[in-house]
Amino acid sequence: FITAASKKLGVHQIWIVFGLGFVTTAFLFFGFGAGLLCNMVGFIYPAYMSFKAIESEDKSDDTVWLTYWVVYAGFNILESFSDYVLYWIPFYYAVKLGFLIWLFSPSTRGAKFLYDHVLKPALLRGEKHIDTALAHAGQVTSAVHDAARNTINSTQSG
Repeated sequence: FITAASKKLGVHQIWIVFGLGFVTTAFLFFGFGAGLLCNMVGFIYPAYMSFKAIESEDKSDDTVWLTYWVVYAGFNILESFSDYVLYWIPFYYAVKLGFLIWLFSPSTRGAKFLYDHVLKPALLRGEKHIDTALAHAGQVTSAVHDAARNTINSTQSG
């Protein structure tokens, strides 16, 4: 990409790299497109690596990426409640980008750290209540499904 752009624009490759870096930095520090950029970074690389993990024979890498997605989902839920406030914090998206890279980076294993020290203990404490609520939700869903099917069947036959 950089070589093709360099030839097409008639500039040295380093200027293409600097230009892309400047645009990325502007997105992060001035907010224009920063949320989209962060979401792309937090999704595209991990999604591709998850694909690679699923297709590999080694199943230990599956656990690495499954852990990332559990932590990422938790982060997105928390962020959805506080996004309107966080948006006004200077350099929020730059910090968010750094956090997402820390989560999925093989050298830091941030997702594993947060899972082991925050999510796992919290889920273990509430596991019985969560399982009970999920079982109840399954029963309610089944009852609603049956009622809807019965209503449709009675409407069609009557």
